[in-house]
Amino acid sequence: MLYRQGDIYIARISSIPKEAREQPHCVLAEGEVTGHSHRIDRPDRATLFSHKGSLFLRVAAESATVVHEEHGPITLERGCYRVWRQREYSPEAIRIVRD
Repeated sequence: MLYRQGDIYIARISSIPKEAREQPHCVLAEGEVTGHSHRIDRPDRATLFSHKGSLFLRVAAESATVVHEEHGPITLERGCYRVWRQREYSPEAIRIVRD
């Protein structure tokens, strides 16, 4: 299953890399233009990890909700997920899309 909220994508995966490091927050992406963020509304329900520039999310509760001020909420069921930002091509470079 693939989820999209603005400029982030979330896909269910079988497991999180063992080398991934736990992050002290549940912010999936900061909005550089608006200041809004894609985040888990109740951080006690999930844990965010990073590994080699990628983000991973483990939802330990029955569900967790991803929220953002300009987009509808997404409810994720218990499990593991990979999170990444949309990229765009331009002749100069491939860039990450910013909210």
